[in-house]
Amino acid sequence: MTWKTVEYAGWGRFYRAKGELARPERASTLDQLVRETPCPAIGRRRSYADGCLNTDGRAIDTARLDRILSLDEEEGILEVEAGCQLGEIVRLIGPKGWLPMVLPGTGFATVGGAIGMDVHGKNHHHAGSFGQHVEAMTLHLPEGRRKVTPADKLFGATVGGMGQTGPIGTARLRMQRTKGPVMMVTERRVPNLDTYLELFDNSEATYTVGWIDATATGASLGRGILEEGETGAGLVPPAKRGRRIPIDAPHFALSGPIVRGFNATYFRRIPERGRTVVKPLEDFFFPLDKIHEWNRLYGKRGFHQFQCVVPLSAREVLRDMLKAVGESGLASPLAVLKRMGPGRGGMMSFPTDGYTLAIDFPARDEAPAMIRRLIAMAVEAGGRVYLAKDAFAQPEQVDAMYPERETWAGICNNLDPDGAYATDLVRRLNLRNL
Repeated sequence: MTWKTVEYAGWGRFYRAKGELARPERASTLDQLVRETPCPAIGRRRSYADGCLNTDGRAIDTARLDRILSLDEEEGILEVEAGCQLGEIVRLIGPKGWLPMVLPGTGFATVGGAIGMDVHGKNHHHAGSFGQHVEAMTLHLPEGRRKVTPADKLFGATVGGMGQTGPIGTARLRMQRTKGPVMMVTERRVPNLDTYLELFDNSEATYTVGWIDATATGASLGRGILEEGETGAGLVPPAKRGRRIPIDAPHFALSGPIVRGFNATYFRRIPERGRTVVKPLEDFFFPLDKIHEWNRLYGKRGFHQFQCVVPLSAREVLRDMLKAVGESGLASPLAVLKRMGPGRGGMMSFPTDGYTLAIDFPARDEAPAMIRRLIAMAVEAGGRVYLAKDAFAQPEQVDAMYPERETWAGICNNLDPDGAYATDLVRRLNLRNL
């Protein structure tokens, strides 16, 4: 197998690495690679920071291990290779009346990555996390392939385990039936944070998500647009055409005045009375995927995303976070609020019952201090940050956020005593230290 030295980055383009990558096309080649050179597996590098990087080391790129192997249309069980993109599953299997139980905000995420980061979606309050719907998976280890099911303690270390138990080759996923090939989406303006949280708490919709105007202050703090969605029957409207960002945007493109003006316009695009629209599945689940390489909008320096979840009782913490961000002038147009339920699939999984807030920040000099302040607020409130997107958490904060870390680290270290699967994220946060 050929190893190629490349420079690569996470989706935020701030953390970068140089190392050797191999791209196997067959499971047998993956077997050979893991026997000869145990190393972490990475997919489409949709983790925002350094979770998919291995500086000066080797990594296995699973992009070519992307086959759909079988679909039991009676039971809704899908078997796929780990490099299969979730968007391809929606495109190919959605018309057959089946969808993955959980879909994150991008269809470019792979099944292996969705397991490794135990991703969540717009229906977490009902369906839990991605890993909770994995019936089995196959790990490719130096001693051979190992089938892992939820009855195996290794399952809990793999789901949400950031690839530290070895490369995933295949997975069996439990799917859900849809009511039809389209999404029926109700959109409404929300005037402030208190109203938002009440609407989330009382919504009976299967899918809910809120865009937040992170520049708003005062009485409008936390205003935004709430979307509630259900699958439905009807003619599939044409999907919006994909556009590509051809160049890195200049520094001033996301300056404070421009972002505030954009957010105000975007907020008012929804009529005061609200509206219901019909969307293709992909347009609802993966709204930014139609803008290819949208991360270039943040310029050459890239961007960071802060995402936390805080307990339901920590409403005032959310208010303090949004106030700090609004007064800083650092926010971008991308900020999302969701209601989460208690479900999670693994020891190091991010989801937990509460409200989750995600905000993008252009990688300016002032951003790290702002994000560290937000992380500290989340930790103090009994919440946690999403390690798939984290750039600035400190090692001493991790155990407070992830109380099963030591147990998880023990399993990983027993399986991989030499730390061959460690990534830049794992080293930065000392995640496997005991």
